[in-house]
Amino acid sequence: MKLYRFLTGPDDASFCHKVTAALNKGWELSGSPTYAFNAETGQMQCGQAVVKMVEGKEYTPDMKLGEQ
Repeated sequence: MKLYRFLTGPDDASFCHKVTAALNKGWELSGSPTYAFNAETGQMQCGQAVVKMVEGKEYTPDMKLGEQ
């Protein structure tokens, strides 16, 4: 089964830590990162898609993807 997540966060160290944590749990980067201005908060926001292959499990909509 192939899982997909889209990580988002403010343009600061916390976003880098979020992506690093996912990579260390076996997730892989998928595509280029995104970068956009959030006018509501006045902050730049980052986004990065990650994917992971998981053997022996079947996808269900109630899965906690970050725990896989």
